[in-house]
Amino acid sequence: MKFRRTLLGLALAATALGFTTGAMAQAAYKAEYKMSLVLGPPTPWGQAGQIWANLVKERTQGRINIKLYPGVSLIQGDQTREFSALRQGVIDMAVGSTINWSPQVKQLNLFSMPFLMPDYAAVDALTQGEVGAELFKIIDKAGVMPLAWGENGYREITNSKHPIKSPADLKGMKIRVVGSPLFADLFTALGANPTQMSWADAQPALASGAVDGQENPLFLFTVLKMHNVGQKFVTTWGYVADPLIFVVNKEIWASWTPADQAIVKQAAIDAGKQEIAIARKGLVEADKPVLKDIAGMGVTVTQLTPAEREAFVKATRSVYAKWRPTVGNDLMTKAEKAIEARKK
Repeated sequence: MKFRRTLLGLALAATALGFTTGAMAQAAYKAEYKMSLVLGPPTPWGQAGQIWANLVKERTQGRINIKLYPGVSLIQGDQTREFSALRQGVIDMAVGSTINWSPQVKQLNLFSMPFLMPDYAAVDALTQGEVGAELFKIIDKAGVMPLAWGENGYREITNSKHPIKSPADLKGMKIRVVGSPLFADLFTALGANPTQMSWADAQPALASGAVDGQENPLFLFTVLKMHNVGQKFVTTWGYVADPLIFVVNKEIWASWTPADQAIVKQAAIDAGKQEIAIARKGLVEADKPVLKDIAGMGVTVTQLTPAEREAFVKATRSVYAKWRPTVGNDLMTKAEKAIEARKK
């Protein structure tokens, strides 16, 4: 009888411990998780965060609630500090730009190598293949948990002065660029005067004429109506693309149950696929309706011929060669081979 009572006591204790552990695990969850974004909805970038947050809330029955902080407001608008803030726990999760994080993770400069990726199939060959998997391992090792790929898009150049058809057309032009030394080198090689500033500072600078032009995905042009800040000329040259990455701070990740980790990761993958389709809409079609929309704003749209584009490729070869060792020669070779072998 005594033995049975002991067993019963142990069983009750184990059950209580189970409840306590479960309650503690649930209590360890924050009431709200902070997601950092450079751009909010209605941009594709902002929609990436919104779709992810919605899917996570729905699939975890509200255990994980996420609030969006666009404009990188958690770090006073300094987008190049985002990766460090993620590592330090200032930010819980983010959908971030490979360009903005490249100062901290030098291998991400891969996507900023001038004219490396000639089409969307080339982008996919990198992000969805061996190169993308290797980059995720590097990001993981750098202290942040990567889950899925999204897309900011190909960065096209706009300005207030005249059409850009050759490197000579950029000579002396003040161009706002992101805070990456590679971009400064690239535009200097093209004869321009690159000016590094955050996007928050760029908009008034364009409006006042303090800078002449900028480079960004075309959705930004239409959403922000950039013809109203003097941007009357657009050139599509597809010189770099900017994949986005869905990530979570490692301590936050470790605080979730394995089941919830799986839910958050799959939600990121699903959101990424949806967002990539949104980002490419109007640009993958043969008639490129986005360009028609921009032309309809009274903007001159220039699409480079292969020969015109080649002149820019040649003018930036020295930058490509200079930055190749920074990215890593082995990683660059894998990327070049993956692009060469892609299905167009």
